[in-house]
Amino acid sequence: MTFDPDAAAAPGSGVFGLPTTREEASVVLVPVPFDATTSYRPGTRHGPSAIRAASAQVDLLDPLMGPVYERGIYMEDEDPRIHALCERARAAAEPIIASGGIDPSDAGPHELAILRDVNSAGEELGEIVYERVRAILAEGKTPGVVGGEHSVPFGAIKACAEHAGSLGILHIDAHLDFRKAFEGFEWSHASIMYNVLTRIPGIVSLVSVGIRDFGAGEVSLARAEAHRVSVWYDHEISRALLDGERFSAMVDKILEPLPERVYVSFDIDGLDPSMCPHTGTPVPGGLSYNQVALIFARLRETGRRIVGFDLVEVAPGPDHEPEWDANVGARMLYKLCGLTAGR
Repeated sequence: MTFDPDAAAAPGSGVFGLPTTREEASVVLVPVPFDATTSYRPGTRHGPSAIRAASAQVDLLDPLMGPVYERGIYMEDEDPRIHALCERARAAAEPIIASGGIDPSDAGPHELAILRDVNSAGEELGEIVYERVRAILAEGKTPGVVGGEHSVPFGAIKACAEHAGSLGILHIDAHLDFRKAFEGFEWSHASIMYNVLTRIPGIVSLVSVGIRDFGAGEVSLARAEAHRVSVWYDHEISRALLDGERFSAMVDKILEPLPERVYVSFDIDGLDPSMCPHTGTPVPGGLSYNQVALIFARLRETGRRIVGFDLVEVAPGPDHEPEWDANVGARMLYKLCGLTAGR
């Protein structure tokens, strides 16, 4: 049967209602339902399944990216090992999170054992994601991680950096995520970019956009790494726009430090929280939906090669209102898939 992109998604079809098989796809999505360390409120573990369900309602002719579906998009099944890791690690982490975290230097034997267990789960998760993404890259396809909390793409970024040799990262987020550890957890959602910068060779440029929540230590690290880290703080973006700067001109400046090979890490809380009200750590301010769409469109226009990407921290709402966050997330995911058509 001929696929009709304007028809309703058929029951049992793949992500975005597509009939694409893994073999046919050029973009392979890896769902990672894990949120062991989310410190304000959990729920991002349900993001991948909610996005997949909402994707059936996405119209397939994107106004900026065109017929993205023609690239071939496939979403893998959720790995039961990740579900088990999340259950184990979240149960161990919750008492620590509820107490406001632990300083390992002041922790007793029982608390240190809990930290080791949670950190071990984070390392194991990283290896699972690394192996899955490395396999996708070996097939000549583009990997996209769908989280889950923001700790989950570490293995993907590691695999992409090894594959590319040198790599730049476009990081859209409300938070810098430069903490060496948060609440005692080395693989915290608040530590992803610290871990990327300090543990993965080949990261030559990190451009963080929309940042509006950060600690003094994180700002100090950004300044110390200024030779490869560029931060576009949300208040500075807003001030420039109010003073009359064109956003399109600003986007060209944002993208300028990125090398030819780029990984995009998109935390949904980089958006205005009206777009993602149930995300784990919402922050007032942020980029609009259309501003992020324009950043993606311009990135594709520059011809840079998108080696991989992630979309994280999407959390569906309560049972009576589950659609909005996943609806926005599904549409942003479709645009991320569209980045792969840049060359």
